Amino acid sequence: MKQYTANVKKGKEVIEHYLNELISQGTSHVPRWTPARVREEDACSQAVLGDPDSLEVDGPSSSQSPVCEMVGTDGDKLDADYIERCLGQLTPMQESCLIQLRRWLQENHKGKIPKDQHILRFLRARDFHLDKAREMLCQSLSWRKQHQVDLLLQTWRPPALLEEFFAGGWHYQDVDGRPLYILRLGHMDTKGLMKAMGEEALLQHVLSVNEEGQKRCEGNTKQFGRPISSWTCLVDLEGLNMRHLWRPGVKALLRMIEVVEDNYPETLGRLLIVRAPRVFPVLWTLISPFINENTRQKFLIYSGGNYQGPGGLVDYLDKEVIPDFLGGECMCNVPEGGLVPKSLYLTEEEQQQSDQLCQWRETYQSASVLRGAPHEVTVEILEGESVITWDFDILRGDVVFSLYHTKQAPRLGSGEPGAKAGRQLTDRGWASSTDYSCVEAPLICREGESIQGSHVTRWPGIYLLQWQMHTPPGSVVEDVLTALHSPGPRCKLLYYYEVLASEDFRGSMSSLESCTSGFSQLSAATSLSSSGQSHSSSLVSR
Repeated sequence: MKQYTANVKKGKEVIEHYLNELISQGTSHVPRWTPARVREEDACSQAVLGDPDSLEVDGPSSSQSPVCEMVGTDGDKLDADYIERCLGQLTPMQESCLIQLRRWLQENHKGKIPKDQHILRFLRARDFHLDKAREMLCQSLSWRKQHQVDLLLQTWRPPALLEEFFAGGWHYQDVDGRPLYILRLGHMDTKGLMKAMGEEALLQHVLSVNEEGQKRCEGNTKQFGRPISSWTCLVDLEGLNMRHLWRPGVKALLRMIEVVEDNYPETLGRLLIVRAPRVFPVLWTLISPFINENTRQKFLIYSGGNYQGPGGLVDYLDKEVIPDFLGGECMCNVPEGGLVPKSLYLTEEEQQQSDQLCQWRETYQSASVLRGAPHEVTVEILEGESVITWDFDILRGDVVFSLYHTKQAPRLGSGEPGAKAGRQLTDRGWASSTDYSCVEAPLICREGESIQGSHVTRWPGIYLLQWQMHTPPGSVVEDVLTALHSPGPRCKLLYYYEVLASEDFRGSMSSLESCTSGFSQLSAATSLSSSGQSHSSSLVSR
């Protein structure tokens, strides 16, 4: 105590000495001391919220906001008020993971350090497994730098064609304050957009939507005074048909899903699906295996018509913002979409320059159809209620497409099963309804048309996809040998087919049929019960 008293007395003497010196110099007032402001480049994610999803860029940013001013009082603990206003609820373990990962980035990462909100999303995506989150985040930081994603909102301007035919846009917010994005997928010509814009342009647009989403989350965080780091997507599937299952389009969609999940984790709060038609389970079966389970749990579907009643949209959107095309009172400015005119398609030369045409043709097999010599493909189905899907383009001539089920396997010979071009696989001695039966009504396909379709199989066995030259009424059909040696016309086509497993499709179908009275979650689990119905469809794209 004597030592403490002596130190206080000495300190008082020192202070009085300097005060007297100031008074002798004529200084009568000294402003209250405040700590020096931390430099922006050393603040990491401390000073401002800015865009919760973007990285800090060189130079001052006009979009920064004083929403989150302090990270903490020391390096091992975050300020409780900062957590509440900017990050949301965190356990001590989660807070520790965030601090450790931020510290690792400060010591090892070359370049600007992402904000806490950005780091936290990657931790949540990997269930706060520190090593996995660090690996995912570092890969994303490298991707953002390589593609200059931080500048995307300043540099990307969607072409006029996208603004007219891309049926998606922002529309107020949901009941939780999340920004709301509406996508009228059923009204959008995805194939036409791909052929007119190319895959890269569509990917750029999807990335700009995600960047804009995080910018809107920033605005809503300031508006509502609580952390909002994700947005809601409302998908209207009215009009969805087999045209949307064009294989290059599905592949492009899967690529976009992969890019978004790798670089924008935990940005989707929920995805509401309304007016899903019976073709939806086919699309869902194709894409769901490529969607992360955490993301898949955020998919909610309502296939019934009373989606404005209890258990419907009113549980997630205020009545005042339900779009007019869904029966609400709010005018929605989202473009209606529609078919893209073929006159706007890229030329073959433009497609080849981007390697797009080559990529599309790698998906398909080619075939020639001669007079009297149909091209047939065998598909073996091991269990009923599997789904056969097909997609083909008629390059030259007119053909008739049919689907048959046989009670015995055709003689295939050597080579790849079911891909014998230029000869008939079925035996000419077979009798209709005895040896085989037609399960898809013959469809006349004209030159230049693109056809997509699917068939839910009733029985296991061998199915035959058949293309034969269309013969006008009254003309004579020549036999196979004459057709092979004659210089007459032939048809050309590119085709693709795929079989979806019965178990996967049954689960999707059961999920759809159970979602008629309220929103239900789409999960990875499948139901063992079957719908007991067969469904088939073919669509001609013109």
